Amino acid sequence: MKKITSLEINDLPIRFKIIALLLVISILPSIGFGSLINIGVDKVIEKQTTGHTLQLLGQANKSLESYIENMQDISYIISFNPDIHTFLQGNGNLGSYNQYEIRQFLQGFTTVNPEIAGILLINSKGTYISNEMYAQDFQAVTDEGWYRTAVENNGIFKIIGHPANRSFKTHVNYRNSEIVSGARAILDPETQTVIGVILIDLKVRVISEIMEDIKLGKTGYLMVMDDEGEVIYSPQPSLVNQIQQRWFVKGSSGTFSKNIDGENMQFIYRKSPFANLTTIGIFSSNDSVMEARQINFYVITFLFIVCAFGIGASYYLSYSMSRPINQLNAFMNQVESGDLSIRYKGERADEIGMLGRSFNKMLEQISKLISLIETQGRQKRDAELQTLQSQIKPHFLYNTLDTINWMARKKEALDVAEVVESLSQLFRIGLSKGNDMIPLEKEIEHIYSYLKIQKARYKDKLNYSISIDPNLSKLLVVKLILQPIVENAIYHGIKERRGPGHISIIGEEREGNLVLLVKDDGVGIPEERLTILNENLSTNFDSLEETKTMTTNIGYGVMNVQARIKLTYGEPYGISIDSIRGKGTTVKILLPLNMMNLGPKT
Repeated sequence: MKKITSLEINDLPIRFKIIALLLVISILPSIGFGSLINIGVDKVIEKQTTGHTLQLLGQANKSLESYIENMQDISYIISFNPDIHTFLQGNGNLGSYNQYEIRQFLQGFTTVNPEIAGILLINSKGTYISNEMYAQDFQAVTDEGWYRTAVENNGIFKIIGHPANRSFKTHVNYRNSEIVSGARAILDPETQTVIGVILIDLKVRVISEIMEDIKLGKTGYLMVMDDEGEVIYSPQPSLVNQIQQRWFVKGSSGTFSKNIDGENMQFIYRKSPFANLTTIGIFSSNDSVMEARQINFYVITFLFIVCAFGIGASYYLSYSMSRPINQLNAFMNQVESGDLSIRYKGERADEIGMLGRSFNKMLEQISKLISLIETQGRQKRDAELQTLQSQIKPHFLYNTLDTINWMARKKEALDVAEVVESLSQLFRIGLSKGNDMIPLEKEIEHIYSYLKIQKARYKDKLNYSISIDPNLSKLLVVKLILQPIVENAIYHGIKERRGPGHISIIGEEREGNLVLLVKDDGVGIPEERLTILNENLSTNFDSLEETKTMTTNIGYGVMNVQARIKLTYGEPYGISIDSIRGKGTTVKILLPLNMMNLGPKT
């Protein structure tokens, strides 16, 4: 048989698992409960059957004992008769009249007691008188077994069984199997010697009437056995030839079972000490379990109903639980195929309902994210298109500026040539072959060209210094992040102050980050405006649309730089502004140092 592994069980649909679980927890206990009832019923019925049968056997024994006791009483009455006593002590030569009187006396007993088949009196010399019996063979009767048995019991009445090998017959000509004999020796009161024996034949018919009235199941019956193992009574057919006396030697009663001819037979017996007989009840074990089978039928019917109900309930519960799960699975398949408009519409309050509502929220969030990605992609495409379009003019201007630079140097206008050269350098770095990330040294070179141009314009009013850690010069940064900030420092700080101003640009490492500082000693920013500027800079820049709504407050260039840093590196990187009115402004650009060579976030 193929072994079912845990993995194969896990692969089963949840509906089958639920059905299997409910069946296990409902049917198995019912089967166990039914089995216990079956075992208990079998034991109780077996005990009751045994007790009831023993009670019946006891009643049968009492009936038998009453007949045996009556035979014994008759023997005592007969032995007390003076004429009979004379006959037994004499030589048997009574007159014919006296013999007739004795026969009439004996005939009275058989008349009053129809169960008595015959009575025989015999003295120690072998002379006999009987009302029904006669000697078939003239031989020494006192040598026969029944006579010796009576003598050996020394005056105690004894059932000696069927009259086998006996020389006496009855006028009715009973067969040996139709009568049971009992005998008692008559003792001389003075010498206690045996002077004769009284033999009484009992009709087996009366025993069979007692036994046949008792029914043991459908096929059970009773039989009677004496203490010598001879069967006194047995119905036909019976197992008399297969029964052994040694089975009944233990105790006054008992029960056991034997397998006879392939059938399990139950034996229950009870002995009668008075009659020295054993009454045996024999019946098939199948008869004893008929009532148990009937109860088992009811139990099995109940289990069948429970199982049918359990299967129905299991199917309904599994269906009610698996259906919404399968429905959710179908919804997910539709989502996988691209349909995000599908929604779970159940009203359940259980975990499945919660899962369905979470599924709807997830789809809504996915839709928002997709919309945002589409917007960002569209904006990126627009920006790339604008960049491509804008690259046409810078290339044209770059080539024109090279021509002007050459013409200025030819006419020895070196100051003009220097400005033109700086402007050309500014355009070249700004293009950067379309790359968004450039080394920090290129960014510094770009801002240096820009400051040289502004220096030619503002002369001594503008002074500047640049201090960058040489170890940071090769790190990649987002391009053109310093120019808009320096431009603001010139136009809103240095230009507005009296006298010359100074701008310092510092690049250094702090706590594992790259920090770029743009400091000016201009007029500074009013506190209210500074607060608004920092609030705008802390806006969520997931959408570039946010930058367009803030250009009126802070300038498109600075917000563009902030947005590009936030979109590239995320929080907590970006621009922060600190300013003191009348003393100047410091703009801090915080960039990740460890991520410089790993490129921007995806």
